[in-house]
Amino acid sequence: MSEPYITFPDVEQLVVDLLKDRSELAGVLVDVQPPSGFDGTQRAVLVSRVGGAWAEDPRLDNPLVDLEVYGPSKPAAHTVSLVARALMLQLRGAVYAEATVVDVVEEDGPRWLPDYRHATANRYVSTTRLVVRPA
Repeated sequence: MSEPYITFPDVEQLVVDLLKDRSELAGVLVDVQPPSGFDGTQRAVLVSRVGGAWAEDPRLDNPLVDLEVYGPSKPAAHTVSLVARALMLQLRGAVYAEATVVDVVEEDGPRWLPDYRHATANRYVSTTRLVVRPA
């Protein structure tokens, strides 16, 4: 007998959808890619899955998610990164499209990282590991 087919949710979209309408991020773009004309000075949180895999339990996904956080100044970007960090850590227990975020572990907190694609950018990057169980 074969194992049942398991479909894991799109973790990038999961994070975007759970963060984008939070009042704490009002006026901040939360998406998987920057908008047209983006120069790195807008308030933005860009979400990318950067790895992770299921381990031991085939019904759990352990994605690593990077948040690239931008702002009009270094202090503004840092402030947005701290808000996004706090909201990521609150995702434990969140339900999304029949999947549940079982655990959240910060792998690397917000760190200043220049963005060489955008000369005027102010960027902080953090990495969080989620543990996600599909329905």
